[in-house]
Amino acid sequence: MTPELDPVIHAQARLRVVVTLNTLPEGDRIAFPGLKDLLGMTAGNLSVHLSKLEEAGYVEITKTHRGRTPVTYVALTRRGRVAFEDYTAAIRGLLDTSVPPASGVT
Repeated sequence: MTPELDPVIHAQARLRVVVTLNTLPEGDRIAFPGLKDLLGMTAGNLSVHLSKLEEAGYVEITKTHRGRTPVTYVALTRRGRVAFEDYTAAIRGLLDTSVPPASGVT
């Protein structure tokens, strides 16, 4: 039986978001513009994907102010970290079950 891949994470843009956020220590967060720049995404595109991840409970969005300037922070939740761990395990499972080509076949 092949492992199921989480469709929320599996979309390429969302996978890039989760991989990037997973590099932060648990409890840390990144400002939206910094994440946007790291990923090379437009604000609109990133917002759409963050909304889907937030609906799944994988990211937490915090809107606050730094002085008078509004700031949006993004963090991977514990649930998001577990989902990413499960996703990477499923990918490894898929790779481990792949059959190597027969010898002599190119």
